[in-house]
Parts: sequence; C-alpha cells; structure tokens
Amino acid sequence: MRLTHGQYVASVRAGGERLEAVAGRGLDAPAPACPGWTVRDVVEHTATVYLHKVACIREKRAPGPWPPERDDTPSLQYFRAAHDVLLAELTARDPLEFAETWWWDERTVGFWGRRMAHETAIHLVDVELAHGDVSAIDPALAVDGVDEVLRLFLAGDWSDEPVAGPAGATVRVRTGERGWRVVMEPAAVVAQVDKWPDVPVDAVLAGPAEPLYRWLWGRGPDDALTVEGDPAIVALLRDRLRAATQ
Repeated sequence: MRLTHGQYVASVRAGGERLEAVAGRGLDAPAPACPGWTVRDVVEHTATVYLHKVACIREKRAPGPWPPERDDTPSLQYFRAAHDVLLAELTARDPLEFAETWWWDERTVGFWGRRMAHETAIHLVDVELAHGDVSAIDPALAVDGVDEVLRLFLAGDWSDEPVAGPAGATVRVRTGERGWRVVMEPAAVVAQVDKWPDVPVDAVLAGPAEPLYRWLWGRGPDDALTVEGDPAIVALLRDRLRAATQ
C-alpha cells in the first residue's frame, strides 16, 4: 500500500508545481473547501508547513517558536522557495534517517515524504477548486491517502475530547480490493486494514480511490460513493474526520 520514497517526492514536486501555477491565476479567489480562506491563505499555509518539516528534518526536533516571523516576500515566491528547500531535503537524505515527527511509530525523513505528498495533494485540490480546474489524483496515491487519513489522523486516543455517539460504531471503508475497518468509541477510534471482510459492520462506505480520498478530507461530494447500512454512522465518521483533520 505504501509508495516508495521516490514516488512521494515526485508527487510533492509535481503537485507543488501545479499548485503554484494554478494559484497564480488569482491569489484573492475564495477557497471553497477552506471557509474564510483565499488561495493566498492556502499557498501561505502550505509553504509554512513545508518549512516546519524542513526544520524537523534538519534540527531533529520540533522547531520553536513557530511560525517564524514572516517577511515581505510575495506569496508565490515564498511558496516556491519553501517547496524547493523541502524537495532538497527529501532528495538528499536517506528516508530512514531520523527526523522529528508527531507519529510515535515512525520518526523518519520518509514519514515526511509521505505526509508532504498528501499535504500537497489536498491543498492542490483546494486551489484547483477555487479556480474550477480540478485535475486527477494518481489512484495509487489516493489509496495510500485513504490509509493515511484513517490510520494516522482519525485513529487514536480521543479521551481529551470525547465525542457523543454510539459506542462501537463500525464502518468498513472500501475502495477496489482494499478495505479498512473503523471502530468509533466516544473516547477512541481504531482503524486498521480490514482482515475480517465477512464480519458484520454498521455501515459500508465504498467507491473509487480518488473521490473517496477527497471525501475523507472534506474536499469532495459523495455522489461517486455508495453507502450500505446506517447512513447516520457514515455521517458520524465524516464528523469525526472533520475534527481530526482541522
């Protein structure tokens, strides 16, 4: 399911170039997937995220204070410089080299290669939606992105902010032959590759990889997806994803 480090880096490169090109059509356009933001906000945010990950790779710790004071470099130039330095770090280093991350089980440069590939892909969608020109997402990257958002963002301990809802609500998320089993408790979520496809669940959410990936990130309609079982449980999944990815 995971792509190679080289594939992630290539995705960061191509996606960042496309993001800059589309953003150049108008930085003041509203970004509909990010209420209250313009394209400029998306560009600035993405550049700042890139620079944060560069610091995590170089310094081997979370940088602080953050974010740094912003100079008057124009937004697209700021983005291009951040994109270039991120690519330089990702290509020059061994993906197994230590880097500070927020994921306890993987503290490597390769983690940031994967994460920045998806950061770039999703924010590219934001910019493209703003200008009505949405390009296709590579299906292999989309499948990997479904795995990442479910297992790295949604799953985990929610005890600090428990969510009201039924205990043990279970959704099977499926695209092609790939499937994930998501179990939602008020104070925790478990998401894993589904090894028990015959075990009953409350709902099944299925569809092609690209629209499923975009929907899980709140960037697309659900008209290409199908729901079996209780739609309220799928709505609960979307609500919890919204909280996990904001």
